[in-house]
Amino acid sequence: MHISNRSTTHGLTTPRLDSFAAIAMTYGIDIVIAIVILAVGWWILNIVANALRRALLRTHIDATLTPVLASVAMWAIRVVAIVAALGKLGIAAASILTVLGAAGLAIGLALPGHAAEHRGGTDAAAAAVSRRDYIEGTGTTASIVNEIGLFATRLTKADGIVMFVPNSLIWANTITNYSTNERRRVVINFQAQHGLSVEHVLGELRRLISEDPRIVQDTPAPWVAVTDYTDTGVKYNVGAWTRADDHANVQADLLRKIQPLTREAPQAS
Repeated sequence: MHISNRSTTHGLTTPRLDSFAAIAMTYGIDIVIAIVILAVGWWILNIVANALRRALLRTHIDATLTPVLASVAMWAIRVVAIVAALGKLGIAAASILTVLGAAGLAIGLALPGHAAEHRGGTDAAAAAVSRRDYIEGTGTTASIVNEIGLFATRLTKADGIVMFVPNSLIWANTITNYSTNERRRVVINFQAQHGLSVEHVLGELRRLISEDPRIVQDTPAPWVAVTDYTDTGVKYNVGAWTRADDHANVQADLLRKIQPLTREAPQAS
């Protein structure tokens, strides 16, 4: 009786084990192949992304757009790898693409802000902002552009702090680009005491400008003029063009040299 029960149990268990083994062999191989497809896809996308970055750096394409184009290529390869892996598991590619399309439409309708950020990334070239440009705008302090991504822009402030700002916040507002033009104008307004000779002050200003090799002397020519007379002194205006890279230093040097011209020198007792 005992032997009969064990035989019955063995007879019921063996077909189930065989069935599980067959299923494991069938789907296990497919799962392994799908994992291999994903691994190879991720390996290929790294190679393609690096090759694309090197190729773009050798072209005349703005370096700021390189990360954006590389990201687009990487995500395209990721989608192909995922679709191929799921297809190996028996899921039709048409069904996968339909689901992805519906999900993308739903996300686009539910999160319009993210769609705006995505558009902002592609609008960077139209905004004429390049890598290493010094910009300032609504929602961000004056910073240097390091990298424009699909959804955010990497900026470095003057004190070295890095900021990641959403593209929608930057490109939807007015941007001041201090680096687009090769030249910038230094404008200084100051007031000098009435006791100083106006012609002396004007002559000293012209001398300071003419002796600075960083200032453009021809066209447009520097501007030095009296703008107003007040009860407390005479107001002057100085305007001079210089290279954009020299703007801050030229302005600082002129302010330092102009200071003695604002008041009479103390008389020796």
